Amino acid sequence: MKDFIAAINQGTRHLSHDLLGGPRMLRFNWVINFQKGMTAFWVLGLMLYYENYSTQAWVYLALHGSYGFAWILKDMIFPDGKWQTKITLGGGMMAILAVLGPYWVAPYILISPVLVPAHTGANWIGMTLAIFLYVLGLVIMLSADAQKFYTLKLKKDLIASGMFGRIRHPNYLGEMMIYGSFALVVWHWLPWVILAWVWLGYFSINIIMKERSMSRYPEWSDYKKRTQYLIPYIF
Repeated sequence: MKDFIAAINQGTRHLSHDLLGGPRMLRFNWVINFQKGMTAFWVLGLMLYYENYSTQAWVYLALHGSYGFAWILKDMIFPDGKWQTKITLGGGMMAILAVLGPYWVAPYILISPVLVPAHTGANWIGMTLAIFLYVLGLVIMLSADAQKFYTLKLKKDLIASGMFGRIRHPNYLGEMMIYGSFALVVWHWLPWVILAWVWLGYFSINIIMKERSMSRYPEWSDYKKRTQYLIPYIF
């Protein structure tokens, strides 16, 4: 099983870093920041083109659009080292096509009548839940990434307190809450299918590989016993 997971991770890394070969012209964070930063303009463009100015569309623009700018600020102030690596042009294209690009399907479903005619999105209860989930998820993700960045800057050690005191992967939890909030606003099954693909095919592999890396610390065994993966006291 370990070899299988490692093989998947190696294959995913090859596709996103070295596809088609050639020089590594791009930094991974450039690709990510481009997609996330352009999301607000993509959503606004859809609204203008299809003349859809519904409350759901404006709420989606506010949530997903602000997240993109928040991510860029995070990358400027406390960047994650794994996104600073150089990748090939093919790797950047694969990252867009396989993971980042499909995120733009959700607002297309909500705003455009092409795929799902007369689709209005969530009601006021769904949008309230989405906003609540988004804000909480954004705080968790940013706090966890900030703690990791500044802690590791001082000492390369296992982080077992603060945001990491109850769960081992709060940054992934925050990301899942954020994108789950976008799917709630859309109120359609297709965004959840896309999220399942990303969470199971990408997030889960990253979490497993991260756990293997953290297991090298002497205190790992005790830390693992008193914490959960993503949800305190549950999972």
